[in-house]
Amino acid sequence: MTPAVLLTRLPEDNQRLAAKLDALGIQTCCMPLLQIRLEEESSEQRSLLLDLDRYQAVIAVSPVAARLGLERLDRYWPQVPVGIDWFAVGETTAGILRDYPLPARAPEQGQDSEALLALPRWQALLAEPNLRVMIWRGVGGREHLASQIRAAGGQVDYLELYRRLPADNLPQSIRAARQAGVRGIVVLSIQALEYWHNAAGNEWSQQRLWRCWVPGARVAERAAELGCKDIVMCSGADDDAVIAAIEAHPLKAQGE
Repeated sequence: MTPAVLLTRLPEDNQRLAAKLDALGIQTCCMPLLQIRLEEESSEQRSLLLDLDRYQAVIAVSPVAARLGLERLDRYWPQVPVGIDWFAVGETTAGILRDYPLPARAPEQGQDSEALLALPRWQALLAEPNLRVMIWRGVGGREHLASQIRAAGGQVDYLELYRRLPADNLPQSIRAARQAGVRGIVVLSIQALEYWHNAAGNEWSQQRLWRCWVPGARVAERAAELGCKDIVMCSGADDDAVIAAIEAHPLKAQGE
């Protein structure tokens, strides 16, 4: 029997990806590593959104950030201010903004900070003397993106919309996945990787040998530091990038 690939995103994202992989004959198992807790809106966050028209660019770093940011946007701006450039880290996130509709840009190749800031439009934005950028994100994360913008002289403000926490009963769920035949795992952030490592406990010496599909170099580097031995880098974190990497580096049936 071919070992299963463990999908570790939020439930709706896992279900969507699992359906696509199942259609290709790839066995999957779904188990979120993270759970999302919404952040209550503070007066500082409210002020950021009320000042939205003073920003030249807004970046949404994830589908969750895009959905929650748009909900907040609806409260204060029945008509979205003009003159803002909208960006997304990944096509899935960009699609949510475009459906709003906002003319969001996302890199065609790569889904990290470097790929985003390599978009041609940023050359003009970073040359502006009083550039202000708002980043929609969870609490913590994407510091590298902000540091690059600040290094070029821009101001960055965060609209932190949610907090990522370990999923409930994670050690038990990881153990059950192993017993169900999982031998590969999709891990799409350093935080999720750390939660897996912590939850594995005494079984880490075996689980670190699983094939580990990651979205980019920073997650791959951290996985290697933790001892992972079979790391495959996807071209990003969206469904198409993950599917392409799994098809290019499939798990083999036991005994092959």
